[in-house]
Amino acid sequence: MLFNIFVNDIDSGIECTLSKFADNTKLSSAVDTPEERHAIQRDLDKLERWACVNLMRSSKAKCKVLRTGQGNPRYQYRLRDEGIESSPTEKLDMSRQCVVTSHKAHCILGCIKRSVDSRSREVILSLYSALVRPHLESCVQLWSPQHKKDMEVPEQVQKRATKMIQGLEHLFYKKKLRELGLFSMEKRRFWADLIAAFQYLNEAYRKEGDNLFSKPCCNRTSGNGFKLTKGRFRLDIRKKFFTLRVVEHWHGLPSEVVDAPSLETQCQVGQGSEQPVPVKAVPAHCRGLD
Repeated sequence: MLFNIFVNDIDSGIECTLSKFADNTKLSSAVDTPEERHAIQRDLDKLERWACVNLMRSSKAKCKVLRTGQGNPRYQYRLRDEGIESSPTEKLDMSRQCVVTSHKAHCILGCIKRSVDSRSREVILSLYSALVRPHLESCVQLWSPQHKKDMEVPEQVQKRATKMIQGLEHLFYKKKLRELGLFSMEKRRFWADLIAAFQYLNEAYRKEGDNLFSKPCCNRTSGNGFKLTKGRFRLDIRKKFFTLRVVEHWHGLPSEVVDAPSLETQCQVGQGSEQPVPVKAVPAHCRGLD
């Protein structure tokens, strides 16, 4: 909290969009002309001056330029008179993100295995839920794996965690999940999609949700009365984006869910167990663990 207060004025005088999360800061803008390129460079210089005035130092080794879009002019930017390297993830490779995220989770799980003697379900589940699984679900609406080979990568982390628990060695993975009251990672991602959609449409992020989702003009709809419009796109990869993949599942929710006054009314997570979402809303390939 003190750090957030300290850096609260870092965006003072910034022309482009500045996004802050914990100790990470991202500067972004659409760049089509040299003047727009100069605007980003001016903001980088302002950030560097702010750091000097406040006796801080930006980590140039962690600063990368992420370029997107066809025909990107690929301008060169500098920090402290040194050029900033381009990020190797310019193509937004979700497969690579799955591997990197799962590797980090595996490392933490390995630390738990080496440093904790107990193998009881209470201890291992608590540590896994608090220290490991958040890495597999952070911003998952953006990088959610879509290919079967990618889905298996984060699932292997949870499989490894269940193998550490004593007394379940004789059970297959799915039966372990039932015994422990857990969902598969695939079903948790689906559940997280619906929760995020509810927040964008009914709760805290409704203002942003108006820009993410569109509603049909006609009110004559079957099922629940809160329908969304599914757009058409040329690229198949766009169809897998959060704002599109969640529409069909949202339409499958019963009225009492979409019309709920709050998220807490519908989504309650018990101590050490997970309540299932309505079966009607769960895709056929995700069922079997209710």
